[in-house]
Amino acid sequence: MPAPERAKQFMPFAALKGFPEALAKKEKIVVPKVNMTDDLAEELDRKMHLIEPGKTVCVIYYAEEEYLRRTGLVSKIDAAGRVLTVVDTKIPFGDIAGIEFPD
Repeated sequence: MPAPERAKQFMPFAALKGFPEALAKKEKIVVPKVNMTDDLAEELDRKMHLIEPGKTVCVIYYAEEEYLRRTGLVSKIDAAGRVLTVVDTKIPFGDIAGIEFPD
């Protein structure tokens, strides 16, 4: 029997499809949304005015009970709808906790 064939017999068997993914999702640590101070809100507002489409940014935002980081090109800024789109991720202005400009 060839070596690749022998190796297949020792591969793990998943009796319940999707079970490891469900466990990983359940293990997520829930983080409450932090209220922003006036100083941080002012700094964030200043940085928001520096953002323009096509510029690379790193946005820290709150989504699904955790803080996430998204780095990429700004696709769109919807001031009326209060949504910033980084690549294909739509981030409401109210969920943004921080903005960084990578070199």
